[in-house]
Amino acid sequence: MQQSSPIQLTEKLQEPAGLKRVIGVSGLALTIVNFVIGSAIFVLPGIVGVQLGGYAVFGYLFGGLMIISIMLCYAETGSKIVASGGTYAYVKAAFGEFPAYVVNWLFIIAVSILSDAAIISLFCDSLGVLFPLFTNFWIRTLLLLVSIGFMAAINVVGAKQSVAFIKTVTVIKLIPLIGIIIFGFSHVKAGAFHFEHLPRLNTFGSVMLVLFFAFPGFESALSTSGEIKNAHRAVPRAIILSGIFIVSFYLLLQFVTQGVLGNEMEAAKNAPLAAVAEKIIGPAGEKILLITAAVSCFGSVFADILNGPRLLFAGAKDNLFPKFLARTHTKFATPFPAIIVYASLVFIIAIGGGFQQLAILATAAILLIYLAVVLATIKLRYRKIDVVEKTFRMPGGMIFPGIAIVSICILLLNLKSMEIISAIIFVAIVSIIYYISKQVKKSSRLRAEELNMIAESELINNL
Repeated sequence: MQQSSPIQLTEKLQEPAGLKRVIGVSGLALTIVNFVIGSAIFVLPGIVGVQLGGYAVFGYLFGGLMIISIMLCYAETGSKIVASGGTYAYVKAAFGEFPAYVVNWLFIIAVSILSDAAIISLFCDSLGVLFPLFTNFWIRTLLLLVSIGFMAAINVVGAKQSVAFIKTVTVIKLIPLIGIIIFGFSHVKAGAFHFEHLPRLNTFGSVMLVLFFAFPGFESALSTSGEIKNAHRAVPRAIILSGIFIVSFYLLLQFVTQGVLGNEMEAAKNAPLAAVAEKIIGPAGEKILLITAAVSCFGSVFADILNGPRLLFAGAKDNLFPKFLARTHTKFATPFPAIIVYASLVFIIAIGGGFQQLAILATAAILLIYLAVVLATIKLRYRKIDVVEKTFRMPGGMIFPGIAIVSICILLLNLKSMEIISAIIFVAIVSIIYYISKQVKKSSRLRAEELNMIAESELINNL
């Protein structure tokens, strides 16, 4: 089978793949915010505050610059490639089938399914603190089944309904956090910020690695590109709006948390926002934050069950995954087999628990994925692509892609050897699977052609 060229692929990727374009700028922006501001925000201020002290703001500024540079690359490429698959579609348009196949597997397994299983487990654990009944294995399993089943059902009904639900969950999640920022300002103490000792370079580097992974998630929202209205304009606008909001939100939350807790940050580092809420409104604040954390986890996984299956769908459309995953619902026009398979895998893995190792793979995986998209952006910028509408082009020429590449390489160098080895092994296994599947398909095609020739020969002889 002849592999399509990247230019041909780019033309194909303008098609909506039979899905309905129902997601607007606000829906996409809120989905991105929901993805990024997840469970990590409830512990992040403590980690950063303890390690960097008063210099924490500079950590967020550096982290924000890195992620905004990457987001701008996504915005530029996402305005050109508007089909379902997001990251997968971008890499495929620039480099072809094999790199996209590897990136798709990295995304689906390392970044999506395993992390979703961990987050939905955290959701159960959060409810278990409030209601000990959910600590029972069978009750917990039933909770997982009902929760994930509900998510899958809403997503099968339609992307429009799913985005409406995500908007609601995002607002519910953000209200208590915004409340901490607004009401916490009056409790901020100037003496809570310490600038006596400049953090060591290795300390700053390790914190930046943690900080960086509080920002990813926006790329998952772009997996629904085939269902976004006026994607050429909506994608860059949603990315830029959400990026500005997220960086500002993190900075304000860190400022208030550190200003309120001060020297108590070390003692409250495992649940700093709950400690701040308790100081502002009393003991009820801790329970409110636990509920908010549970809602945040639920919303993150729900959004991923909207977006993750589109990667399976896009891969199946290109004959890289089983063909049945490319089917869409006759009534709702959603990739229901992909949604069911994805949700089932999350459920099965979540039952087992023990997801400490997924972070080892996900850390290196997301960096490799980002690097692939930044390089794809550079390549597509200098290639003529026929699109109907005017596309977004980030300002500054190569400044932001350059910042993104340097940042990613620095963070890759800060990874532990086990994280790098895990990523290499994973990529090697996926590569082997790819070439084996290609050979099997080639053999099947040749066998089918041979059988057709035999049948035609027998027909001629019979005549």
